[in-house]
Amino acid sequence: MGAGFKESSNGKPADICLINTCTVTHKADRDSRHAILKARSLSPRARIIVTGCLVEKGAGDLAKLKGIDLIVGKSFFPEGISKFCGHTRAFLKIQDGCDNFCSYCKVPLVRGRSRSRELSEIIQEAKALVKNGFQEIVLCGICLGAYGKDLQPKLSLVDVIESLEEIKGLLRIRLSSIEAGDVTDELIIKMGKSKKLCPHLHIPIQSGDDKILKKMHRRYSGSDYLKLVRRIKRQVPGIAITTDVLVGFPGESDAGFGNTLDLVRKIMPLRAHIFPYSQREGTLAADFKDRLSPDIVKRRMKRLRDLAGECSLKYRRQFLHKKMDVLIESRSKENPDFWQGHTDNYIRVLVKAKKDLKNQLICLKLKQISKDSVLADLP
Repeated sequence: MGAGFKESSNGKPADICLINTCTVTHKADRDSRHAILKARSLSPRARIIVTGCLVEKGAGDLAKLKGIDLIVGKSFFPEGISKFCGHTRAFLKIQDGCDNFCSYCKVPLVRGRSRSRELSEIIQEAKALVKNGFQEIVLCGICLGAYGKDLQPKLSLVDVIESLEEIKGLLRIRLSSIEAGDVTDELIIKMGKSKKLCPHLHIPIQSGDDKILKKMHRRYSGSDYLKLVRRIKRQVPGIAITTDVLVGFPGESDAGFGNTLDLVRKIMPLRAHIFPYSQREGTLAADFKDRLSPDIVKRRMKRLRDLAGECSLKYRRQFLHKKMDVLIESRSKENPDFWQGHTDNYIRVLVKAKKDLKNQLICLKLKQISKDSVLADLP
């Protein structure tokens, strides 16, 4: 938009289509290719530009697809983003790359080693976003907790948070995802005291079985993870924990999967993103034996989804009949009579209203739990 371009509405033809691809799973590869073909079908005269992770290792294969005009390697950090059309929550990338090299993960192969953005650039972009009306900023990175370790002098994620807390008009700072080993005492203390940092941490589990965690090259045990979550909950009452779980890793036994179920039950996440193991070329796990049948993986995913749903209901019940601040984001797609938004601890809330509530922070009383949200009343 800064160069005179205007964003096209979804479903309408465009002159230029920019497709940012992903390659974390086979499904992501497939979805990326589908997006390219869909863009060409919708905008037959458009210039199709493809970038992102799939480009880094799969440019040769992409070049065989008809209709792509330009393939661009992705730089680590954009020059700066000041708007997210259609959104009330802004996303600010502060770190890229990863040094962990988990045995199943292709990300380090396509994104390289961990790199941090200069703090001055982060502050500048955050101020531009707030100036354009964004009251909540989500700090993003491939390995967010590694921020600052490569800078001179070294900085930490808490340094970024404290700098952003000084920005007038910024009401909420949220963290996207952080590894268990990067949740420091300093960060937990900051989360307990800050008036702007949201009491919500997305900490991937991947598995609750120590044998599988070791094969994954994860740097913690199931008991380590549980102790961490319990320590966080003691210091930050009411905090929401969300997580990622990978099902069907080679060699995952019934007992091992049971350990995962047990850990999820104990941490009681608000949400759990559940994925089947996807074999990725170039990773260590790609050569592992003892692959599980799709039927077993499918049954285990259902069991885990059912448990995650029970945990979410149990967590949200704690806040029934309480008043909580909700940042309204948009009208509900399922029911346009309702507006939807999130509490600071990431509970999705629906409230019925005729007037425009978008981008307003409103104190609402939570009254009734639905499948994936909580209904509330206007004051």
